Amino acid sequence: MTQNISALVDPRSTAIGSDARRALGGLLPLIDDPRVRDVMLHARGDIGRLWVDRGGGAEPVPGWQVASIELRHLAIALIAAGGRHLDELHPCADVRLGDGIRVHAVLDPVAVAGTAISIRLPAVSVPTLAELARGGLCDERTAATLRREVAERKNLLITGGAGTGKTTLLNALLGLAPANERIVSIEDVAELRPTHPHHVALEARQANIEGAGEVGLEQLLREALRMRPDRIVLGECRGAEVATLLAALNTGHRGGAGTLHANRLAEVPARLEALGMLAGLTAAALARQATALDLVVHVERSGGRHRIADLGELRVGERGTLELAEAGGHR
Repeated sequence: MTQNISALVDPRSTAIGSDARRALGGLLPLIDDPRVRDVMLHARGDIGRLWVDRGGGAEPVPGWQVASIELRHLAIALIAAGGRHLDELHPCADVRLGDGIRVHAVLDPVAVAGTAISIRLPAVSVPTLAELARGGLCDERTAATLRREVAERKNLLITGGAGTGKTTLLNALLGLAPANERIVSIEDVAELRPTHPHHVALEARQANIEGAGEVGLEQLLREALRMRPDRIVLGECRGAEVATLLAALNTGHRGGAGTLHANRLAEVPARLEALGMLAGLTAAALARQATALDLVVHVERSGGRHRIADLGELRVGERGTLELAEAGGHR
């Protein structure tokens, strides 16, 4: 199956610029390998080593090593290829290369042992919900529930830990939206690539070396409201912008969606409350707004297999704070 897919699509590196290809050099075969999901490099002392995740967890690449100074140069070059700057004053940066390749780099001494580079690779094709279900993500009953929620323009929150497939599932669900609906997505680094003819992607921008030009997620959400969206999507709720998203969902913008990092479904109310506090919302105020989210879909990864572990519904409890109840009949 992998060979068939790779034969039908261009290699990932085709869409990246010459500067990035030159910097990656011998890593390009890994970037273009459709089985590879993450490429991770970090220095320890004077030696830099390489790890690769092909879906079963990070595995070291035997015999691969470079001098740590080469990793530092690679990090600076990749971040520069993405239009941002990395140095002692700005030791951390996140960029997008090509069609959804996400590069994050940290220089020492912030990365204590030495430079660390994390490269998240998009799938070579965007799977549909039906394909994900056949691959073991969920049974047909759950898939039918999700199709109905999208068709009825329900607001969805997809939760899970890192690498559990939140973005993959969100891509598939957005692909179910009618073609005449306008989807506006907002992300720190643009990763969403739904198969949809009317998708507008907005990406945050860090400040330049002089400290000017920053465009944050909260501002992008306000801009999105002026773009006549039918559905507003926040790639990941991670800060005070969650208040803007909830306000939008409470003022008639139905069919929205977002993702949230949470290791268990039961953690979702507390995670939302913590983000609400960053925006100055009390737990009670957050609870009243968060019920605009109609369904929480929690995904997990175990042994390289992604699955929908739980569905839940948010509600205001007796104490006026946010509670979550499992939505039955999803397995």
